[in-house]
Amino acid sequence: MTLRPKTPTDLTLAPVAAEIDLNLQGLRDEDVESIADAVAFTLNSSPAESRDGRAKQILELAIRGVDLHGWTVRISEDATRVQLTGGSVRLDVGLSARIRQYVESAV
Repeated sequence: MTLRPKTPTDLTLAPVAAEIDLNLQGLRDEDVESIADAVAFTLNSSPAESRDGRAKQILELAIRGVDLHGWTVRISEDATRVQLTGGSVRLDVGLSARIRQYVESAV
């Protein structure tokens, strides 16, 4: 079955998801310390000390420079996906076990 766009927003899903994925590619296989360094460098701030703060920083890094075209993004409760909602479908872009470890390793 082919999924066809039902709203104009649906037409922008692929480029938005692809840009988010590109932003995350460099972090997926890094260790927790390297992810912390990348967050600090990219966002010009130290890694957050709380789990929610770190999830927010990963989300900020994921959508950095991305025109969301009306899509809403959030980190899933288990910190394994960036969830895109706003069109006729929802799409999850995977993070990685190491990014999840970074989020969960907050002080």
